Amino acid sequence: MLRRTLSALAVVSVLATTGVAQASAAEGHGARVLDVMTFNIHHAQGTDDVLDLQRIADVVKESGADVVGLQEVDNHYSGRSNWADQPAELAAMLGYHVVFGANIDNNPPIAGGHRIQYGTAILSRYPITEWDNTWLFKSPGQEQRGLLHATLDVRGKAVHFYCTHLAAGSQTDRLHQAPQLVDLIGATDPSILVGDFNAVPSAPESQPLQTSYTDAWTKAGRGDGMTFPAEGPTERIDDIYTTDQVKPVVTRVLHTDPTASDHLPVISRVVVAP
Repeated sequence: MLRRTLSALAVVSVLATTGVAQASAAEGHGARVLDVMTFNIHHAQGTDDVLDLQRIADVVKESGADVVGLQEVDNHYSGRSNWADQPAELAAMLGYHVVFGANIDNNPPIAGGHRIQYGTAILSRYPITEWDNTWLFKSPGQEQRGLLHATLDVRGKAVHFYCTHLAAGSQTDRLHQAPQLVDLIGATDPSILVGDFNAVPSAPESQPLQTSYTDAWTKAGRGDGMTFPAEGPTERIDDIYTTDQVKPVVTRVLHTDPTASDHLPVISRVVVAP
């Protein structure tokens, strides 16, 4: 059963030459060019066990990304992240707009305190005009996951950006969650879906996404695409998907700071049709 939940709104790259040229030409004809990223930040605890949110902000800043989908984000969650409001702090560090989708949302530990929340976030250079977070299928004993959706105003054009993090410990859940994503996004176009899907593209649970959208890596990837584990990646589980009106021109895994998280971020330059 789906649940829809809203949490507090905090409003506050070098790519291949061919891709840049294609993107510049397209933009001259009224298209919008965006650098989009997905990054599982592991609540800003790096592979060196150091908690450093500034390091995450630096990776985003150095990438030049216009919009970023983040997974494993804490919001007053626990002492592991110093009870920080990580979405708001990252937005302040970068000067971006932000929305946060709480997929774990528990009562405060003390009366009058902050709710204990954990989930996904979207950071954007462009204004966010609407947003929502929808909880996905969850079998007993599994962690709640969701689909965070933000409508971006990209120089007068509405672009839909979705961020998700599918179940890590249950293929059964992922087999339910992936088609849910397709149903929730529906015919909305232009749309970009990013996330940690916890499954390689050839896995059965990935097929609804592979058949419904353009896989930015398959279309325009450079390198091997592996993102996990960060210090010696062997799996491609962090991906960017686009609908018909969004064309990926260059897609890369970033190795800017492989100690920042246990996942490497992926960035794609995309052209959004006029």
